[in-house]
Amino acid sequence: MKNRSFKVILLLVISLVAINLFGQRFPAPEFETGYEVPETQIALAKPIFYEILDIIIFLATLTLITWVIIKKRSRRAVFWISIFSLLYFGFYRKGCICPVGSLQNVTMAIFNPEYNIPLTAIIFFIAPLGYTLFFGRTFCAGVCPLGAIQDLVALRPVSLKRWLRYLLGLIPFLYLGLALLFAATGTDFIVCRYDPFVGFFRRNGTFMMLSVGGLLLLAGVFIARPYCRFLCPYGVLLNLVSRFSWKHLSIANGSCTNCKLCENACPYDAIDKPTGLEVKSDNRELVKKLMVYGFITPLLMVLTGWTVSKYHEDFAHVNFKVRLAKQMMTLDDSQITELPEEVTTFQASGTPIEELYKEAASIVHDFHVGSWIIGGFIGLVLGLTLSKLTIYQYRDEYLTNKGNCYSCARCIDYCPVK
Repeated sequence: MKNRSFKVILLLVISLVAINLFGQRFPAPEFETGYEVPETQIALAKPIFYEILDIIIFLATLTLITWVIIKKRSRRAVFWISIFSLLYFGFYRKGCICPVGSLQNVTMAIFNPEYNIPLTAIIFFIAPLGYTLFFGRTFCAGVCPLGAIQDLVALRPVSLKRWLRYLLGLIPFLYLGLALLFAATGTDFIVCRYDPFVGFFRRNGTFMMLSVGGLLLLAGVFIARPYCRFLCPYGVLLNLVSRFSWKHLSIANGSCTNCKLCENACPYDAIDKPTGLEVKSDNRELVKKLMVYGFITPLLMVLTGWTVSKYHEDFAHVNFKVRLAKQMMTLDDSQITELPEEVTTFQASGTPIEELYKEAASIVHDFHVGSWIIGGFIGLVLGLTLSKLTIYQYRDEYLTNKGNCYSCARCIDYCPVK
């Protein structure tokens, strides 16, 4: 690291010397009116050192909390790491180190070759997924500032009904689909725009942003991590990847004794209880139910796809070019004394209006296709959820649900097996 820092400093020195020696290739003009040429002000770009530092701190914190959870099994350490993440990644970095929003950068880079995606966005997107694949959702445990601020206020959490959890659990899939659609069409980064806690982190949020964030925190006292569980689009990816995790946090550090002490230990309802043989259903009934859901799932996909596609024009209207094209179509100079600024800017650019209409029509078409895909995806998730409810899974001990577990280590202290 010292050699790298020395090289960076040396490069800066050589650059400054080169500017002084070769910067003035032509002499400055001489004025006879007494005018003095003002000193040129050069805005220095943000050194790449700070981006590298953010990456190092992010990966170091992610590695540390993973080690604390898997090896040390310490809830206290997770708590203090959460405090650090909230202060550094949240309030100091103002929520900008955000894998939750980075999925939009990755999507835009895939669909728009001209978009130059930052290296930090790529690392912040991939690293938590990689750690989750091997060790579970340790990123959610205390590195994510959005999760940390909610985890700290979960003081009197209550358990939610199973059907309600599954119903609310469909919302993040819809949010994920819309976030990808808006990013793919170059319309907006809605995850960042409507982040409920960024107003607190940057201390300059609008009244609406602060109100929504405050309501979520207030609800989080009783319904633990409402944003993480029922809104976070990146959590959808982490949930799916975590199901295949290699070494996940376990409640007992050995064999479960079924003492029932951990039965209500998880505020996120991520502990699967023993089922017992008596609840095992007839295999013939199970096959019939699966066949029924297998038949209705395609119908659900078509129905939800058609329903969501009916709103594609409303979604497309968020796009600036679509709004501008609509304004140009309804423009009547005889009735409008003062044109909107965006209209005058477009007219001054000299771009043919036919080109704007063509591009806007293409964007609307993309939203139409994307809305069908999103709706079909929601229908598929709904069908698979219904099918999952019919599948019997025998368990003879208390186990963490790999997908829903946030690896917060709250349950560890309840287990007498050390």
